[in-house]
Amino acid sequence: MKIRMSSPDLSDADRQAVLDVINTPNLSMGPKIEAFEQAFCDLTGAKHAIGVNSGTAGLHLCVRAMGIGEGDLVVTTPFSFVASTNCFLFEKAIPVFVDVDPITGNIDTDLLEQAVEDVMAGGEAAKRWLPRVLPPVNAGRMKSLKALLPIDVFGQPADYDRINAIARPYSLPVIEDSCEALGGQYKGHLAGTLGDCGVFAFYPNKQITTGEGGMIITNDDEAADFMRALRNQGRAPGDTWLQHTHLGYNYRLNEMSAALGLSQISRLEELLEKRQQVADWYAHYLARIEEVTPPQLVENTTRVSWFVYVIRVARQVNRDRFAQILKERGVPVRPYFSPIHLQPFVMEMFGTQAGDYPVTEDLGNRSLALPFSGTMTEEEVVVVCQQIAEAIVTAGKQN
Repeated sequence: MKIRMSSPDLSDADRQAVLDVINTPNLSMGPKIEAFEQAFCDLTGAKHAIGVNSGTAGLHLCVRAMGIGEGDLVVTTPFSFVASTNCFLFEKAIPVFVDVDPITGNIDTDLLEQAVEDVMAGGEAAKRWLPRVLPPVNAGRMKSLKALLPIDVFGQPADYDRINAIARPYSLPVIEDSCEALGGQYKGHLAGTLGDCGVFAFYPNKQITTGEGGMIITNDDEAADFMRALRNQGRAPGDTWLQHTHLGYNYRLNEMSAALGLSQISRLEELLEKRQQVADWYAHYLARIEEVTPPQLVENTTRVSWFVYVIRVARQVNRDRFAQILKERGVPVRPYFSPIHLQPFVMEMFGTQAGDYPVTEDLGNRSLALPFSGTMTEEEVVVVCQQIAEAIVTAGKQN
């Protein structure tokens, strides 16, 4: 049995939707993108949806729309995919990393509150949160705190009542990175709708896929118009084909991708339920393996949207040897995440080092993403869990 790390769940209707576009003369922006965007407005209740070619592009446009620029400070976490920090590094802004909750991997709101208070106060209080060093481009140019960028890790929304309560007194915009959480719910409210803007992503392993792609949602008219212009080489409303009011990007979502996304989103509930079933199988069979902790949900999460299925191995287990044994047995797994503050370029730019964010580092050292998709069968899940049980024993204990 060949076990795949992930696999998109594509129907014949999905494939036909793409073929229908291929057979038309319009492969760039057109009616399919407009329909896909409207579907997201209908799903989320957002006033605006802006289709883009990746979640990273979506986050970057939110950063631009919020006016974040050189020397500005942005609070986020180091336990995420690197794009959630890259999106404001592109604009030469400066990260203020805050460690995460050990259960969810989402931002620790107690630490967040303290960080925001200290950074806004400035002086000695702020220093414990700020980078040890600044790259030359930021030397002497550090400004004030400009935004919060929480991440809905692995499909479980962060604690947005608390996050917004912290942001509101300082008029700090909240950019919600929901790239992993489409369909997830926080206290009955959909992920992506809980900040000033939210971003989803549609990579092949996501809840729905467009191959590559993303979607921004917001209720801010001005920000939406600006982001629509920026995604299309800076063409503002009223510009002709070769007029460009803004410095923009080629962040457009093409018609073929939008057609696939439109077909997929019509199946969203089905796709989420299938992923939930696979997660339930994993939870059942992994319960017998005491050295493994399955994902844990918190009370505020009224619906988790399973993006990946990430376990944590006991600290006495050699995680990397365990992963290698599974690979040799035909079970692909991935360490998830590698902390952003320990990425070589971040360490070089800001002087971060091991020990700075202990919860993030502990999760990074013990977490493994298992094979996961809505197309998995119970038999495949059983095989994976059997191999995990045997590999745990073979891996032995750390000295």
